[in-house]
Amino acid sequence: MDERRRSVDGIKVTVGELAAAEMLLDVPVRPFPAELEVERTVSPQCLVSFDGNLYSVPPGLAGAQVRVLHRLGENHLGIATAGRAVVARHRRAPRGAGQTVRDAGHVVALEREVLASFSDRAPCKNKVRRPPSEAARAEADRLRGQQAAAGDPAERVVIDLSHYAAVADRLRTVPSPKEENTE
Repeated sequence: MDERRRSVDGIKVTVGELAAAEMLLDVPVRPFPAELEVERTVSPQCLVSFDGNLYSVPPGLAGAQVRVLHRLGENHLGIATAGRAVVARHRRAPRGAGQTVRDAGHVVALEREVLASFSDRAPCKNKVRRPPSEAARAEADRLRGQQAAAGDPAERVVIDLSHYAAVADRLRTVPSPKEENTE
């Protein structure tokens, strides 16, 4: 230890003597209450992801931004809205366990919400895909300025290769660089 003498309040002491005379507080029984807070988006199934697990929230919050609050050293976590209102409190599942932790009240409320949106009506008719009729195809051809072909659809396809033939002829008749230099 450092044996040099220092003057503290007019008294000459060593660092060791000063440390021995210092009164220390007892070590706290519990750690400092540090709190982890992360922002998450609620899934369409009213679940929030945190540390590899999913935790439920009440229905109606799908797509909302919430904060997961976890006080380090505790076995519970809270989920709060942007306005700091706590909407759920769950036991904390082991990190990365892939568990889904649901509150019984959230399950019942979500089930009621799903059953309330259920309908036994016939599905919407405008969602059925129907191919265009012959009359619709004929009208489309008329609007495009084409005549409706009665035969094979491949007969209506016309590819004009005359442009490509003209370019090919021109490339065949272009003199090579040797011929240009000799003239």
